[in-house]
Amino acid sequence: MSSQSYTAKKGRTQSSLGLVTASAAVLILIGAMAFDTKVVRIGSTEDVKADVFSAESYGASEFPKVKADIEGRAVDAVTLATAIAEDRPAAEAKYGVAAGTGPVMSVKLTGVFGEAKSGIYDVKVEGLPDTLRVRVQTGPAINGTELRDATGTIAFGQFTNQIEYQDAGSALNNQLKKDVLSALDTSQLTGKTVSLTGAFKLINPKSWLITPVRLDVQ
Repeated sequence: MSSQSYTAKKGRTQSSLGLVTASAAVLILIGAMAFDTKVVRIGSTEDVKADVFSAESYGASEFPKVKADIEGRAVDAVTLATAIAEDRPAAEAKYGVAAGTGPVMSVKLTGVFGEAKSGIYDVKVEGLPDTLRVRVQTGPAINGTELRDATGTIAFGQFTNQIEYQDAGSALNNQLKKDVLSALDTSQLTGKTVSLTGAFKLINPKSWLITPVRLDVQ
């Protein structure tokens, strides 16, 4: 065999050995990856997605708790208005939940719907002074964070960032629309009697804008 033929054969042999070695290394790597891979069932506690904030899920799970809390602490509107007029700081301390620019008050009342503007109705309540304007928002837009802030149990530190904290408030408002307001014809309420429970932020003691959690219309 000539030296040239021997060299070519040796080169082919080395090349084949290189391919075999590389293939073996790949197989070993794949085997190691398969051994190290753990199958995680979607929705389990080990599912990474379970740690991602879902506004829809949050609203569905937390709104019933918020609703029950507001109903449990709600004060009769006449009692609350009288307490605020007599000693606002004392009324805030007794009935309110601190929430930034003003405390959130939970209230219950029976009254008659007046005219509406952009889904916000005036409500005439017997026993309240004429200088106090009471309004209730019925949608389609529900604004504010009264539901989020009314209980004192939902805090910024429970969320990853400010966006999630804001989304939590919106999620509760959206769930309110789904669970409470969707059953009402909110465009035809003028003149009807309503018993309602809800929350409002006390900024102007002569003007309450209530976000309802319960509305019983006659």
